[in-house]
Amino acid sequence: MKKVIIYTDGACSGNPGIGGWGAVLVYNGRSKEISGYDKSTTNNRMELFAVIQALRALKESCEVVVHTDSQYVADAFNQNWIATWQLNGWRTAGKSDVKNADLWKALLYEVNKHKTTFVKVKGHADVALNERCDQLARGEVERYQKIIAENN
Repeated sequence: MKKVIIYTDGACSGNPGIGGWGAVLVYNGRSKEISGYDKSTTNNRMELFAVIQALRALKESCEVVVHTDSQYVADAFNQNWIATWQLNGWRTAGKSDVKNADLWKALLYEVNKHKTTFVKVKGHADVALNERCDQLARGEVERYQKIIAENN
C-alpha cells in the first residue's frame, strides 16, 4: 500500500467570508499542490474541504498521514468525536446539530477509503509544508478578491 503524506490548511477573509484552501500531497519524494476557493464560507469549512479535496486527489487506497493545524479537524478523529456524532445522529453531546455535518460526512466517506491518521501540527511554526498550504489558501482568497475587484 502506498504511503502518502498530506498537509492541509484553510483560510478565510471574514468568518464567514471569502475562503481558500490548500493541500500538499507527498508520495515517494514527489509533491503535488492543490488549492481552491469558496466565495462565502467559514474557516472551519475550508479546513475540512482541504482534507476532503486532498483525499479525493488520491487515485487508489493508500496509507495516509494528514497533517493539519486545525484542532477542529484533528480532534474529531483523534478524540473520536466523529464516531460519537454518528452514534448520536449527527448531534453533539449537548444535543445540538453538529456544525458542518455535510462536510464531516463527505470527509468520513473519503477517510474510509484509506488507512488514515491525523496529526495536529502547530500553525505558523515554521513547518514548511504547513506554511506552504497556508500560502496556497491565502493566495486563493486573494485571487478571488481580485476577480471581484476586476468585475466591479
